[in-house]
Amino acid sequence: MAEHNDFGNVGEQLAQEYLEQKGYQILETNWRSGHNEVDIVALKDNILTFVEVKTRRTVKWGEPQLFVTREKQRSYIALANKYVRMNNRNEEVRFDIIAILLNNNQRKIEHIEGAFSIIC
Repeated sequence: MAEHNDFGNVGEQLAQEYLEQKGYQILETNWRSGHNEVDIVALKDNILTFVEVKTRRTVKWGEPQLFVTREKQRSYIALANKYVRMNNRNEEVRFDIIAILLNNNQRKIEHIEGAFSIIC
């Protein structure tokens, strides 16, 4: 596996641990449909949350969350709709981003709740 994939996996594991510490129940990790994937599907307070994790070593080209494009948002929304239908879920749905800055000097995790919505 390529080093950048390993790095991304480390970020996703940190995000999962962060969410669990905040009381989220992790329902799925790396849930796929076709060529698209949701990093984490979690549940807390009757809110079904679809989480995109972005991990970077530097902010030289921008904060990690800036790399969640409109196209990625649309993909997440479509995947969420499919997940809800396939799993017969009735909860409110929310889309979050967990942005992680991880390098030798620092480890910063930022959880952006409701980062984007169905109208994007």
